[in-house]
Amino acid sequence: MDPVGTADPSAPPGPLTHLSLPDSLEARLQSGADGRSLPGSWTRSSPEHATILREGVRRCLQQQCEQTVWILHAKVAQKSYGNEKRFFCPPPCVYLAGPGWRVKPVQGQAQQAGETGPTVCGYMGLDGASGSAAETQKLNFEEQPDSREFGSAKTLYISDADKRKHFRLVLRLVLPGGRELGTFHSRLIKVISKPSQKKQSLKNTDLCISSGSKVSLFNRLRSQTVSTRYLSVEDGAFVASARQWAAFTLHLADGHCSQGDFPPREGYIRYGSLVQLVCTVTGITLPPMIIRKVAKQCALLDVDEPISQLHKCAFQFPGGPPEGGGTYLCLATEKVVQFQASPCPKEANRALLNDSSCWTIIGTESVEFCFSTSLACTRELVTPVPLISTLELNGGGDVATLELHGENFHAGLKVWFGDVEAETMYSPRSLVCVVPDVSAFGSDWRWLRTPITVPVSLVRADGLFYHSAFSFTYTPEYSARLGPPGTPELATDADALLESIHHEFTRTNFHLFIQT
Repeated sequence: MDPVGTADPSAPPGPLTHLSLPDSLEARLQSGADGRSLPGSWTRSSPEHATILREGVRRCLQQQCEQTVWILHAKVAQKSYGNEKRFFCPPPCVYLAGPGWRVKPVQGQAQQAGETGPTVCGYMGLDGASGSAAETQKLNFEEQPDSREFGSAKTLYISDADKRKHFRLVLRLVLPGGRELGTFHSRLIKVISKPSQKKQSLKNTDLCISSGSKVSLFNRLRSQTVSTRYLSVEDGAFVASARQWAAFTLHLADGHCSQGDFPPREGYIRYGSLVQLVCTVTGITLPPMIIRKVAKQCALLDVDEPISQLHKCAFQFPGGPPEGGGTYLCLATEKVVQFQASPCPKEANRALLNDSSCWTIIGTESVEFCFSTSLACTRELVTPVPLISTLELNGGGDVATLELHGENFHAGLKVWFGDVEAETMYSPRSLVCVVPDVSAFGSDWRWLRTPITVPVSLVRADGLFYHSAFSFTYTPEYSARLGPPGTPELATDADALLESIHHEFTRTNFHLFIQT
């Protein structure tokens, strides 16, 4: 089958597409030798290049050779003063996941069992820094039981000489042999002097924590850095880890719902609220708990102000006798246990806690980059990695276009639906592509009985493949007149299936409904 969207007018017609451009628009189709396009022009690969690309994309999809770089960090960072070094807490960490890290470039062969050692070296620092050894930390990646490789930057800090209010982390990955893979940036991090001791106002929303946001919790006994432990999940259980931390989605919970079955609620988290912590990786949850403000090792039971970054807090399990101090989430070395608090003898609205029941809460961010280098014959950097945030479907009938919004787009990118290339137009803010016709995915498309879902990917001109979390679904609407292949009356009117095309938007899928 010929690739979709050939630019050669003398080539035999390929599968139907939604692209029916007037001659004046068709004349604007441009494709340079490097596959890049001018802003505002529709482009597609030459037939020969498209054939090579299609085979490579098909192998990428079949062999699952993706490589994922996941950067996890806190939303805020405390500034260091003088000779003091306030290391970022929790420390920024990097996970390398995906089978593609074990595949040799170009050859596409898996790493042999005897070939051990790290697959890549990492160096992390702050953007705008000079890149000296003192400002850049080498990451020592360790393989985890889940086959991911993990590394953390434990000694990064920002000094008072740096007057910025925001910065980003920069991760540089280098392959064995010294060839640089690329440079990856974190989300924006806000610089603060110290945790706010004032009652928070919802006007200062960048320091407040909203329901549905991601947080990290850590405990530091006697203010000693070496004693810091992070709430994490290992082997399906909650633990207090000295080396790894987990991000948890913090939800406002409903007291009438059972554990694990609660509707998400919007709004900012206030002390005294019933909340639930859900691990973002495993989905494991703790029971609903009441979050309390902590002051001088006491849980304040009558405070309902908004929670702020780096506040001390405690988590109280509901229930228990009213005369008791309540039961709280607590750590015992590496285990997470329950601690029975005592009522404060002088103030009835306080409960006495131990150090291990006092947690520091901080918002977290993450950014994920996914690509495949094993099948691309290129020594160029994989960065900047394009990130798709939203999709928008426009039109219908003869022409339907899909607009991709996100970051790091450039003119050398083409949108692919499965192993079918789409005509693509680049603009500085988005990529717009023509949705390939459903006939491009099978010769018997006229008698579809089940939806066809294809992944939406981006491919660079040199063959570098970028995965995305989005997909596109073609869903047929059936008519009583539809019959099996070979029905005579259907063959005459089958093209009428394309006369009416409707679409429905969901969060991660787009459906084209085809009806007579």
